Amino acid sequence: MKGTVKRIVTTALLAAIIGYAALCVYLHVAQRSLIYFPTPETASADAAALHIQTAGAVLKVWQVLRPGPDAVIYFGGNADDVGAHIVPFSRALPDHSLYFVNYRGYGGSTGTPTEAALFADALSVYDHIRPNHSRIAIVGRSLGSGVAAYLAAERPIDKLVLVTPYDSIARVAQSHYRWFPVFLIVTDRFDSLSRVPRISAPTLVLIAEVDEVIPRARTDALVAAFPPAQVRVKILPGVSHNLEDETRSYLDAIRDFLAI
Repeated sequence: MKGTVKRIVTTALLAAIIGYAALCVYLHVAQRSLIYFPTPETASADAAALHIQTAGAVLKVWQVLRPGPDAVIYFGGNADDVGAHIVPFSRALPDHSLYFVNYRGYGGSTGTPTEAALFADALSVYDHIRPNHSRIAIVGRSLGSGVAAYLAAERPIDKLVLVTPYDSIARVAQSHYRWFPVFLIVTDRFDSLSRVPRISAPTLVLIAEVDEVIPRARTDALVAAFPPAQVRVKILPGVSHNLEDETRSYLDAIRDFLAI
């Protein structure tokens, strides 16, 4: 009887270990499908399409050109149709040329999104428009905050705006999958925290008060890494992670910060 119970317990334990290992393997294999949610190509009457050839892809970037030296490059969230932001940003920032980047595989851009590819593409977009603009501000929202932080660490920019940002995707994932060794599983880490020492631009961090996706601790850790004099923090009261599709306070905060 004791031997039978022991075999049952051993079998159950082995099954649990195998099941846990299988889940770890699944998370590793499927991680990019959990990070990236490419959006379909859309049309826009409010912007022109700029196509930029990069290594392994052609990016479709929505551009709104204005006279003058000021420009904003926008990097969106992981399921963001950046074309949806053209009109509200155009109204809020009438003196800036605007560039809305469709990531690889998003909105008419070719290729497949990965962390390395998105970082390389961000440099390509910046280098393409830099000859036409002496002052470039970067806006990164959610996933795009990691792309924006990388670009700000690698190129000279005028201002940096991080909207609902995180210290790293790996740490965010760990908060959602507490029982798994996320740091051994996640490949695309988007470690913005490690890039802060190389960011010199004045930075605005916008926090959604009731963000259900990015834990507040992950944003606070990022903010704490900046020198206090370099970073401004604004909490958007009563707002969730998706910002209710452009709250007025969100756009006003960006407009006022870029005007300084």
